[in-house]
Amino acid sequence: MDNGERRVCVYCGSSRQCDGAYLDAARQLGRVLAEAGLTVVYGGGGVGSMGALADGALAEGGKVVGVIPGFMMELEWGHSRLTAKLVVKDMHERKRRMIEGSSAAIALPGGCGTMEELMEAITWKRLGLYSGAIVLVNTKNYFQPLLQMLEQSVVERFMDPRHRAMWAVVSRPEEVVEAIQAAAPWGADCRKFAAL
Repeated sequence: MDNGERRVCVYCGSSRQCDGAYLDAARQLGRVLAEAGLTVVYGGGGVGSMGALADGALAEGGKVVGVIPGFMMELEWGHSRLTAKLVVKDMHERKRRMIEGSSAAIALPGGCGTMEELMEAITWKRLGLYSGAIVLVNTKNYFQPLLQMLEQSVVERFMDPRHRAMWAVVSRPEEVVEAIQAAAPWGADCRKFAAL
């Protein structure tokens, strides 16, 4: 990472068959992040929301770093025009390398991989292993069932009420940068209430 470079990690899907509104939101998020001078670090794919995100950022002159496992490169799933591409050995390394050094983890709607990445980021934050902002872009209210499940985990005392501050939810990509800036500080003292 260059000195002064501000990186954000973005989780998103690769489906080409999802509603076009999700692809539009991904493309717009790429533009917004590039305009804010943020380097986008994502899964390196060239199609679906992944491709739209990268294309949006690149169109605005932004930096885009793809982190992609070797088997996906062999399948030719990678984006061909990224600022940088990091080929890693497996999915575990991919997730770790994406979030390392990122000031925020942003989730766009996606499938099981996106959900798994998002939940791992929330888990790491709960344990004090990650302190950056976590922002969900709730296009078409996609994340409502997940947000209800997280709220239920607080209600049922699997999580502390203070854990609600770990993430922010926005409706539009244009709100993401402000949500990152407004994120509550999160330090290692969170471990005091990580386990109930």
